[in-house]
Amino acid sequence: MLDVSNLTVDLPTPAGTLHAVRGIDFTVKQGETFCIVGESGSGKSLTSLALMGLLPKGAARRADRLAFKEQDLLSLREHRMADLRGNRMAMIFQEPMTSLNPVHTVGGQLEEALLRHQPVSRKEARERAVHLLDRVGVPAPASRLRQFPHELSGGLRQRVMIAMALMCGPDLLIADEPTTALDVSIQAQILRLLRDLQDEFHMGLILVTHDLSVVARVADRVAVMYAGNFVETGPVHEIFRRPRHPYTQGLMNCIPAPGKTPPGGRLGAIAGIVPSLVGTITGCAFRNRCPFAFDDCAHGRIDLAHIGEKHHSRCLLPERQAAANAGRPELWQAEEAHVEALHQPWEKRDARPGEPVLTLDAVSQTFKVRRAMFQAKIPLHAVNEVNLDIREGEVLGLVGESGCGKSTLAKILLGLIEPTSGQVLFDGEPMHSHGRKFIARHIQPVFQDPYSALNPRKTVGFIIGQPLMVHGLAGRAEVERRVKELIDLVGLPQRVFNSLPNQLSGGQRQRVAIARALIMRPKVIICDEPTSALDVSVQSQILNLLLDLQREFSLTYLLISHNLAVVQHMAHRVAVMYLGRLVEVTNRANLFQDPRHPYTQALLDSALTPDPDAGVPDPKLGSLPPNPLDPPPGCAFHPRCPKAMEHCRTQMPRTIDDKAGRVECHLHDQTAPISIANKRARISAA
Repeated sequence: MLDVSNLTVDLPTPAGTLHAVRGIDFTVKQGETFCIVGESGSGKSLTSLALMGLLPKGAARRADRLAFKEQDLLSLREHRMADLRGNRMAMIFQEPMTSLNPVHTVGGQLEEALLRHQPVSRKEARERAVHLLDRVGVPAPASRLRQFPHELSGGLRQRVMIAMALMCGPDLLIADEPTTALDVSIQAQILRLLRDLQDEFHMGLILVTHDLSVVARVADRVAVMYAGNFVETGPVHEIFRRPRHPYTQGLMNCIPAPGKTPPGGRLGAIAGIVPSLVGTITGCAFRNRCPFAFDDCAHGRIDLAHIGEKHHSRCLLPERQAAANAGRPELWQAEEAHVEALHQPWEKRDARPGEPVLTLDAVSQTFKVRRAMFQAKIPLHAVNEVNLDIREGEVLGLVGESGCGKSTLAKILLGLIEPTSGQVLFDGEPMHSHGRKFIARHIQPVFQDPYSALNPRKTVGFIIGQPLMVHGLAGRAEVERRVKELIDLVGLPQRVFNSLPNQLSGGQRQRVAIARALIMRPKVIICDEPTSALDVSVQSQILNLLLDLQREFSLTYLLISHNLAVVQHMAHRVAVMYLGRLVEVTNRANLFQDPRHPYTQALLDSALTPDPDAGVPDPKLGSLPPNPLDPPPGCAFHPRCPKAMEHCRTQMPRTIDDKAGRVECHLHDQTAPISIANKRARISAA
């Protein structure tokens, strides 16, 4: 269906021509899934934009052959390409909120795609839009046509983007990071949906991502991209079972995976960053980051070499040596610890969590919102009767779907909002009575997106040192000294002291955010999705750094994340949140080996692991969470629970607190009313 030969993309820059894509070759067959994986800056997205003819102004696209169903895309004029784009070839963009027009309704945008390309009436276009919204799992699809993009959740916006791409029944679908930053349940649903739709429409699918777990589950063939070129290509099982290129091996060893890296152990890391693509690169582009590089890697041209059935690698390393080195994380400890850290996992350490630093005592947060214009405000219970201890020196993971109340709880702990009822205790004293400055001295955040969290017009030195100046804790000379110490501590070069945030990479910006949080020497750091927007190689470096700092300074972390592999690697205990309530709180081993609440089990079933034999997970949470403005009676999870009993629909479960942890579920409450059906459900759960 698609035939690409020697595709190059060049971009003009003040420093010279940037060779973003440097001569790649691949094909895509009907019904096949072809995945392109690699770090940010490797050229993945520009490759997909080049196929669609959507490159930025001034970019030069060249190829020996670029054909779609025998039609030469290079010779097509823009109006002919516009007829093809969105019709026979369609694309799902990474961020739906920036791709959907905010001033047009969802229905108007969906209908426009079909009306532009096919001779149909507006009524037929509307019927097609409703059908596809229903097909992609959007509840009440007819009513959604009148809504605007900002009125939808992230998962629903992504589904609308998929429906829009499918309006004309394309032959080729390109998906650029379609599941980045989505919950595990939504991620599983989106991937299952793409697989089902691909089978139904027999589409070719190009999936662009940096998430190796997604690649393992959905790909037929994989291309690993680095510095504008493919360094390894092959069937998914070959790539994951027998990776041959050192870069592929390094990416594999950066993934926190049970059985490979012990919880709390040090993850593999790839030193350095992707090289500049301005000018010509001689030899192997990866040689400066490769632990196996030798002299010949710096010279000449290195081509893709055939090393197995349909398996190719762009590397001079002998096959037997590459095979021997595959899967050895110790070879990828490229980043030294910047503090005296304990590197053994928690199970082998004598340290025990200390006394509670933060205690949430029946904390609730209720907002008043309107369902529609001119209607009376109704209560939204964002956080509902939460009781939780966060102990000194521990990492507490907080997981749950979007909208469950995680971020609201973090804002309460940071003193940004006061709870409607209940109280937060810090070292046994009511926290909010101390005021904002006291809270800022002892509790600091690390946010999800380091770029939007840093002032783009201030230098790194000013950003890190500003809290000391605001609180009057040090003079200018002392501030500079302590900032430079912290820059060393988080593994940054001293030259960044006078740099602006836009001059740093994503991983470096996150290190700046961590340094800013540490400058006040707080007791507690709240990490809100600190690695979700980062490549897997950068993620491993940040997780290693957080663990090193936690062990050295006995820091207490509240780790909010939807990445269950990260939580399993980092956390001592895990709290599971659903619709404002904590439904399960227990230690890491209990939660991942023997989950007690059906919601926890469903989240674990939806989580992706880098196992190509596992296939796309069947999402157990098929329906969306209930509307928090109109929660169901009884147990809030019962409409989605496969083990719901009669009284789950009418009675709120009480909290069961025992040696295994804490759980809110009728299945574990021996005092709850019982019938024959309920007894069978309990036996089934056991």
